[in-house]
Amino acid sequence: MNLNEYLEIRKIYESANSLIYRGIRASDGQSTILKIFNPDNLLRSEISRYKGEYDIIRSLKCEGVIKAYGWEKYQNTWVLLLEDFGGESLKICLQKRQFSLEEFCRIAIAVADSLGEIHSANIIHKDINPSNIIYNEATGEVKIIDFGISTVLSRETTTITNPDLLEGTLAYISPEQTGRMNRAIDYRTDFYSLGVTFYEMLTHQLPFTATDALELVHCHIAKQPVPPCQILPEIPQVVSDIVMKLMAKTAEERYQSALGLKLDLEACLQQLQNSGTILNFPLARLDHSDKFQIPQKLYGRENEVEQLLQSFESLGMGSPVMTIVAGYSGVGKSALVNEVQKPILQARGYFIAGKFDQLKRNIPYFSLIQSFQELIRQLLTESQAKLENWKAKILSVVGNNGQVIIDVLPELQLIIGDQPPLTKLDPAEAQNRFNLVFQNFVGLFAKQEHPLVIFWTISSGRIRRRSNCWNNL
Repeated sequence: MNLNEYLEIRKIYESANSLIYRGIRASDGQSTILKIFNPDNLLRSEISRYKGEYDIIRSLKCEGVIKAYGWEKYQNTWVLLLEDFGGESLKICLQKRQFSLEEFCRIAIAVADSLGEIHSANIIHKDINPSNIIYNEATGEVKIIDFGISTVLSRETTTITNPDLLEGTLAYISPEQTGRMNRAIDYRTDFYSLGVTFYEMLTHQLPFTATDALELVHCHIAKQPVPPCQILPEIPQVVSDIVMKLMAKTAEERYQSALGLKLDLEACLQQLQNSGTILNFPLARLDHSDKFQIPQKLYGRENEVEQLLQSFESLGMGSPVMTIVAGYSGVGKSALVNEVQKPILQARGYFIAGKFDQLKRNIPYFSLIQSFQELIRQLLTESQAKLENWKAKILSVVGNNGQVIIDVLPELQLIIGDQPPLTKLDPAEAQNRFNLVFQNFVGLFAKQEHPLVIFWTISSGRIRRRSNCWNNL
């Protein structure tokens, strides 16, 4: 590719991963957006992801999605060539002015219509927010952009990770997209993010504001936002109810189709144009999903969930608790245990898991090592300042015996660095040293301000023998 083919090139946006330019193609005068990826951050996996974005956009044949003109090599990086229809992101528009109620309804209807076509193609966008919705005020055109983390799947399972590393924009992310809801992601995750976007368009503020990423995740999962009509009384009750329905914590309580949402918004716009006001009416009357969805809620396990929650709450009193969940394979033991994710998040705790694998019985402490390897990986995603803080804390409890932990958890060396060699002891004393150092190490994470939950899966015949390991901890 030769950038000389484009005239009047000017930069309109810059991020760590890409530079966005607007230019005019000299051959035909076509205005084009050039998304040039940063070569310093361009790993092979990311090239594949960006190429996937191009393929997804090319596969979508709808007016409400930005068109892709090409994917070309440029020097030591790649360029994605996109349609330029002269619009600006809603984020920029919101910085300039407040949308009228009629304009909001028109934009919301257009976005709902486009989202319906995206979902019909079995694509989950996963990053709906004002920055990724482009609006041309002069023509009224609205288009959705940025399919960089989109997936062509009907359902996707997420895992627990550092909030700063979650896919999507944290202020708009759905509860299930955080990986801490014991729920898989499907197309309805986009409805939650759209609800947050509508909330901001109407009120000029986000439903949740927090400086700490983990606190923001907890807000999405557990806290109810103030309804928009209570922030601005001029917002009609039914419009506020539509936004709140989109932002329901569980996917089953949201709209089940973009068409159902669009019809309700059209009813609002029609009332506004006919009478100048929007009166209340029942929502989601014609909201029917064309996808077969099995509810992910646990049924008939209320007592068991309550017992687990009580066990977790008792940790705050300073005593360790051991709970055994028995049952045949496939009956939902893991799904039950994962229900404690919400209170763990609220308490800023850690949840790690391991498995007593009978094929690896020859490896000492295998399940214990597996669990804490997961914890170390969680720590390694923290900022450098937090890592330095953890390094100081760990060194304070292990002293000159840090190599004891590194011998079983080599990943820890990435945090605390090289450690002095260990003094040679006879087997009994070496075992006692290991028990003491590891106990202090575990105790560092099992605090009242951040409790530690370890989930081990184990066959029923091995529970009695393995419970001794818990007692040693």
